[in-house]
Amino acid sequence: MKENLFSKEKASLLKLKLQKSTTAGISIGNRLFLLLIVFVLTIILGIIAILFITGVFNSGLLESKEIVQNELTYASEEITQQYGQFSKHVIKFSEEMSKGVEKKADELGISLSDLEDHPEVLEEIISSLFDQTLLNLQISKSSGAFLILNATVNPNLDNAADSRAGLYIKNMEPNIINSSSPTITILRGFPSISRNNSLGLHAQWKMEFDVSDAPYYHRPIVEANLQKGLPLSRLYYWSTAFVFPDTSEKIMLCSAPLIDSNNNVIGVSGLEVSSMLFKLSYAPVNQEFKRLFYVLSPTNNESIDLKQSMLAGNYFARLRSKNNSELNIFENKNSFYTYSQNKENSYWGMHKPIKLYPKDSVFYDEQWVVGVMMPEKDIRASVAQPNLIIFFLLILLFALGVIASFFLSKNFTRPISRSLQAIKASDFGNIPKTRVVEIDDLIDFLSVPIDRNEKTPEKSDDFSLSMLNEFIENVKKLSPAERSVFNLYVEGHTAKEIVEILYLSINTIKTHNKRIYSKLNVSSREELLVYINMLKELGKDFS
Repeated sequence: MKENLFSKEKASLLKLKLQKSTTAGISIGNRLFLLLIVFVLTIILGIIAILFITGVFNSGLLESKEIVQNELTYASEEITQQYGQFSKHVIKFSEEMSKGVEKKADELGISLSDLEDHPEVLEEIISSLFDQTLLNLQISKSSGAFLILNATVNPNLDNAADSRAGLYIKNMEPNIINSSSPTITILRGFPSISRNNSLGLHAQWKMEFDVSDAPYYHRPIVEANLQKGLPLSRLYYWSTAFVFPDTSEKIMLCSAPLIDSNNNVIGVSGLEVSSMLFKLSYAPVNQEFKRLFYVLSPTNNESIDLKQSMLAGNYFARLRSKNNSELNIFENKNSFYTYSQNKENSYWGMHKPIKLYPKDSVFYDEQWVVGVMMPEKDIRASVAQPNLIIFFLLILLFALGVIASFFLSKNFTRPISRSLQAIKASDFGNIPKTRVVEIDDLIDFLSVPIDRNEKTPEKSDDFSLSMLNEFIENVKKLSPAERSVFNLYVEGHTAKEIVEILYLSINTIKTHNKRIYSKLNVSSREELLVYINMLKELGKDFS
């Protein structure tokens, strides 16, 4: 009877120890699930590393850079070629105008050096040059042609010093694709020229030029007077973009001095490139970036002034409307330049120097650049979009990996779990094969009957006795206060009864309990009582 009670107590103790050990660990299914998750994460991190090393994440930036470089190459080549052609036309035009003025003055018996003293002949001289001016406008395919003489028809007016007679013909529809029927108007010149040639006057027509602020007029003349004998190829001048007085359209003028056979400078002539012509001539080729635009501008290497620039593209109107027209240039680490207008408007792009003059020109040192730009947001979006797709694909891959890991771990551990449950129930006859070699071997081993006379029970008993001896040794480690509480547990008292016996609070008893459990290596009062009952059954001394 005593042996049966001891066996029951021992079984209870083993059961408590088993519960204690199993609640502290992780199940095999969860371990396998976590292992598969780690495996999936490793694969995804490997994919990310490969994509990073191969530059896939920067593919959008590299593609944008290539597009901008191609656009810049195209724009710089086209502008260099066409502006070079305009310059050649201006040189030829000035040579023809110089000869035409000198020839007409000779016919009228007037010296060109005294032209200012004969305002009465200006209308006849300028009218005689109309056909040649119109022809040069059409041949050059520019948006305007002009000539200005160093004289005025009204020398007695207050502003006579800044008023010059001349002719300015404009093509109001400078469509380079179809120029068969251009709309020609007179912007500056005598009204008789308009009547005699059946042309309309421009809405902002005036008879003479106001040259008070006209570098396109003064600079070629000043240089020609300072350096006598220079060819026109070294004296022609490109103005920065500006709005012609009393008009609304931005233009650039290329002008060259009119020089007679005696090296007297008698005025200037040249061609116009309007903002409309510039836009029609240099529309961006790429259609992927809708807000990409070209800029032709003078520069000081630190900024670009949009007021002095020609722009082509679908975004320049918004740029032009800003109060702050200056773009500060900053070099980026990503091979782009940043062109900052203000805190809200920042553009990325590239620019390169362009020469509008030959090396021996007096204006060669003037710096011009061609730039290709777009809003910074557009390039960032082009970079973010493919990366966002990659990110979502990786998230999807991870989600699929988690789902697959869950089902794999469940399917793999299900037969093992069933077998272990059957082993616990000692129902070896109904355990199905798991096809896991180790588990099937264990089932086969446990299903073989064991001789009760073998030493295994003795070993089990020895093991139980060693546990009890260890328990007794641990009892000796209790403090006097803890031992008094322990002794009352041995006598069969409950915690509530111990409170009344020792006149202590329940919190104090709980504190003693925690320390007793820790020192005796038990997890609960139930387990403690199992040890006590087993020791009582064996007649062990607690002292």
